[in-house]
Order: sequence, then structure tokens, then C-alpha cells
Amino acid sequence: MDTTKTKRPFFIILLLIFAGEAIFVLPFVLARIFRPTFLEVFNINNLELGNCFSVYGVVAFISYFFGGSLADKYAPRTLMAVALFMTAIGGFYMATFPSYFAMKLLFGYYGFTTIFLFWAPMIKATRVWGGQDKQGLAFGFLDGGRGLVAASFGSLGVLVFSYIISMQVSETSILGHQKAFKYVIWASSTVILFIGILVYYFLKPLSSNVEAFQSQKKIYTLENFKSVLKYPTVWLMMLIILCAYVGYKTTDIFSLYAKDVLGYDDIGSAKIGTYLLYIRPITGIAIGLLADRTRASLWIIIGFLIMMLSSLFFASGVISDNTIGLFVISVVFMAIGVYATRVLYFAIMEEAKLPLAITGTAVGFISVVGYTPDIFAGPMIGVLLDNSPGELGHQHVFVVMAIFALIGFCATLAFSIITRKKLIER
Repeated sequence: MDTTKTKRPFFIILLLIFAGEAIFVLPFVLARIFRPTFLEVFNINNLELGNCFSVYGVVAFISYFFGGSLADKYAPRTLMAVALFMTAIGGFYMATFPSYFAMKLLFGYYGFTTIFLFWAPMIKATRVWGGQDKQGLAFGFLDGGRGLVAASFGSLGVLVFSYIISMQVSETSILGHQKAFKYVIWASSTVILFIGILVYYFLKPLSSNVEAFQSQKKIYTLENFKSVLKYPTVWLMMLIILCAYVGYKTTDIFSLYAKDVLGYDDIGSAKIGTYLLYIRPITGIAIGLLADRTRASLWIIIGFLIMMLSSLFFASGVISDNTIGLFVISVVFMAIGVYATRVLYFAIMEEAKLPLAITGTAVGFISVVGYTPDIFAGPMIGVLLDNSPGELGHQHVFVVMAIFALIGFCATLAFSIITRKKLIER
């Protein structure tokens, strides 16, 4: 295949962006934006929500191993569409406000639909769209665009929630909150279902490139796996992604922080969670452009440093309801640090000089370990928040975040030294 002449209709990458974030709205985005409301309407605490995330993480952990082979057998549009349909169906069930046990099963179901059926086909479709010469552009659009889509879903949710609640939030009963949040879930599920239909019918032009792409693709083998293990940079990347992902998972508590520490109501705290999401696409594009001019690992180092310092600032207890401006500035800096590491942690594969033939194997191996915070971060945060209610629990979470940021900083520094040394030797 002459990849330089590969057709790249822009609407295809737009569909991948919309689908790539829509699939995660129900298990993650709603809980991130509406965390206080989410806990209330489902009658669970932070630890129990963390356990739901943990069940999701366990299923996802297994799915990373086996989802790739499925993506090589069936067209990406088919698997992605089925995954979106199934996830939307789960959303309509979520709107019935099931029991805690049923919620854990539901999050396990989401782990299957979003990772086993969706993750590998989405990555594969993005690679096919980018060809050999536009991989950076493809994945840059994907991650930055997904952040904007998440923010849009958040804005839609806040709009629906605030419209349904006609009286003051403080005077609204839990039944009123459930009714309003039910409409948020319904609206989200309907949009996801609609995106699934668009994916199935309008990703067809991509299929003409899939066969040619597969003819160049190396099959996953035991030899490839052994080759991956020989690279110290791969092990460092696992640690870098793990630490960066812990930071990303910690941003889930900002809406709850706004309510517990700053005294915001449910709508106000949800808006804080939504505004945070709008920083992601801006940071992604800006950091991506800077990284192309220098070294991606340098900006990950800077990102971890910003993350660590801002975490310690939150942990200090300086921020209060009398320092809203300081809170906003601190959140912006925290988001820049978190999203800078998230956007670039796969971009450093080029610095590591991993052979193209084992790239897929490396990504799968790195993802299995790097995304384990899906298993442990939720319960860990839940325990810290529930054992020390109020501001103290949040301070404990930020101390842990600072520790992971320090580890990630050291791992990225080591990665940069190793790759720079290899570059000099060449």
C-alpha cells in the first residue's frame, strides 16, 4: 500500500473522535462531572464507586489481552458500532438506578464493551486513517478531540440536569435529583446510540484501506513479545503511563472537592468538572506542537513536575471558599500537568526507537500494566475520602497523587537519559 496516497476523509477521524469518547461517557465521564450527585442518586459512597471502577478495570485488564485478535478478524466499524449499541443499552439500564451489586456487574459489562469490543478497533482504525506518514496527526486529533467531546457531553448533561430541576438544588429531594439525573443518562445513551449508527454506516470508506494495512502488519507472536521485554524503555513507559493515569483518575474528585471544600451545590460542582475537561484539548494541541519541536519526554517531565507541585499545593490546605480565584488557577495548572503527560505518553515510543514490527505488541503489553489504575485507583481514592470526610480526605488523595507524580518524574527522567544516550552513540 502506498500510504502517502491513502485517502483520509476528515469526517472519518471526526467519527472516531466522537465514538472514542462517547463510549466512555457512561462509565467515567458522568461520574467525573456529577460525582456528588452520582453518589447520592445511586446511594453509594466513594469506596463503593471505586469498587465499581475496580470491577471495570479487572474486566478491561483481561480484555486488553484478547481484544486485539478480534479486531484483526472483523471490520473496525462493525465492532465499534456493536460496542456503542451495547454500551447505550447499559445506559438505559443504569437509568433504572440498580442496586450496588448490579452496578458492579454493569461496570464489568462496560469493561467488556469499551475495551474488548472497542479499544483495539478504534486504535486500528486510527492507524489506518493516518497511514505511515500521518500517525502523529491522527492520534493528536484523536486525543485532543476526545477531550472536547467529553466536555461537550458534560455541558449537555449539566444543561439537562439544571433544566429538569426547577427549584433550588438545596431544596430538591433525592427523588428530584434521581429524576433529573435519569434524563441526563437517557440523553447520553441516546447520543451514544446515534453515534453507533453513524459509525456503522459512515466508516465504510475506511474498509478499503484495512486489507492493505493488514498486509503490512506483523502478526502478534511470542517472538515479538520476547523482543519487547528486552527494551528497558518499555518497562519505563509502563511506569510512566501508570503514574500519569493515576493523576488522570484523581481529577475525578474535583467536582466533589468543589462541593465538600468550597461549598458548591450539585450544579455548581458539575460545572467545575465540565470546565476542567475543556482544558484537555487546548493542552493537547499546544503540548503536541511543542513536543514536535523538542522532545516529547521533556514535556512529560515538565508535566509530572507541574502535577507534583500543584498536588502538594492542594494538599497544603491553603485553598478555601474564600480563595476561589486561587482554586481556579490551581485547577488549571493541575489539569495542564495531568493532560500534558496523558497526551504524550505514547508519543515517546518514537524516542525509544522501538521497531515498527513490534509496535502493536509493545502497546498491548504497556497498556496492560499502565492502565492498572482502573483496578486500584478508584478503591484507593474512595478509602482515603471516606475514612477522612471533608477537606482532610481530599488532602490525603493529593499527597498520594504527588507521590505518583514524583515516581513518574523519575521514570521519565531515566527514560530521557537512556534515549538521549542511544542517540549520541549513533
